[in-house]
Amino acid sequence: MLYLLYEWLKDGDAAKYLNFLRYPTFRIVAAATSSLLIGMLLGPGLINRLRIAQHGQSNVREDVPETHQKKKGTPTLGGTLILVAIFLGTLLFADLKSRLVWVALLMTAGYGFTGFLDDYLKLSKRNSKGLAGRYKLVLQTIFFLVSVFGLLTDWSDGPRLLISTHIMLPFVPTRYANPDLGWLYVFFAWIVVVGTSNAVNLTDGLDGLAIAPTMIAAFVFTVLCYAGGTTVSISDWELVGGVRQLVAVPVPEYLGITRVEGGAELAVFCASIIGAGISFLWFNAYPASVFMGDVGSLALGGALGTVAMLSKNEVLSAIIHGVFLAEILSVMIQVTSFKLTGRRVFKMAPLHHHFEKAGLGETKIVIRFWIVSVLLGAIALASLKLR
Repeated sequence: MLYLLYEWLKDGDAAKYLNFLRYPTFRIVAAATSSLLIGMLLGPGLINRLRIAQHGQSNVREDVPETHQKKKGTPTLGGTLILVAIFLGTLLFADLKSRLVWVALLMTAGYGFTGFLDDYLKLSKRNSKGLAGRYKLVLQTIFFLVSVFGLLTDWSDGPRLLISTHIMLPFVPTRYANPDLGWLYVFFAWIVVVGTSNAVNLTDGLDGLAIAPTMIAAFVFTVLCYAGGTTVSISDWELVGGVRQLVAVPVPEYLGITRVEGGAELAVFCASIIGAGISFLWFNAYPASVFMGDVGSLALGGALGTVAMLSKNEVLSAIIHGVFLAEILSVMIQVTSFKLTGRRVFKMAPLHHHFEKAGLGETKIVIRFWIVSVLLGAIALASLKLR
């Protein structure tokens, strides 16, 4: 909204006082800061209301290690705090004319709604089952298709996707490998978005476990989105007519990545996730005062998957989301192994429960997962230079 205000006033005398809003770098930092402040200010009141509303209700699943039972009574639905902070930070500082921003917000809201239904059913029925998995998948698919075919498809002259259907491979410049999937890309993107959403949901099992890797991934995407969307050029040596000369090269071309129109505005959205995540971690760190619930985990996973799709980092997101990927793979491996052989590969799935059963303390597991997330994020950023 503030950026639109600047656009409206930019030809008048008042524009000089708002000139800082024209810079995406300022708006990225401002979005993160405002989301953080909003979350910190709203957090205590919201948590108190949730605690009163959910008094005496168990928000802990029955099929978890015994140590989790002492957390009964901790309110859930804390993810609503994250979503409010993300939306306000983005709406304040992003360019609301950007199609990518609205796709990201729609997907986040849609997946948050899906998670809210799940949490509401758990609370109203006083059990840990909630919304059946097949219904979650149906809702996730509906919101994905509405976003892709409603906001990312041009129907004026036959259906045409408004984002690239090419796949960018990590550590490989786009000029060497940039396969085009055509309309098959929609199915590939669905796997990325829905898979990431459910992977984050599975990871949200320990205090602070899911939110920190989410923030780290959001930081990496902030850098990637800004790099792919910036119009800045840098100087580089190139052969021109057989002579080595210093020329201006656009940043995406210099880094060997896909140019993303509106990528800088998508970076504002990612920055809002970081700020909102920090504010939530203040209340969710061990011992947690509130759980994010599915309203938070499904929404955040959907947001990260959507950003991976829009920024053309679908394959690279497997590295960025490595912790989430390991969690969902552990469940898939456990279920497949038990059905085929009757044996379990892990002591318990998802993976963090396996380490709990192995005797590691909750705080140690969480911090080590954070460290792995930082390492994977650094590898993902290193891929830019190694192209």
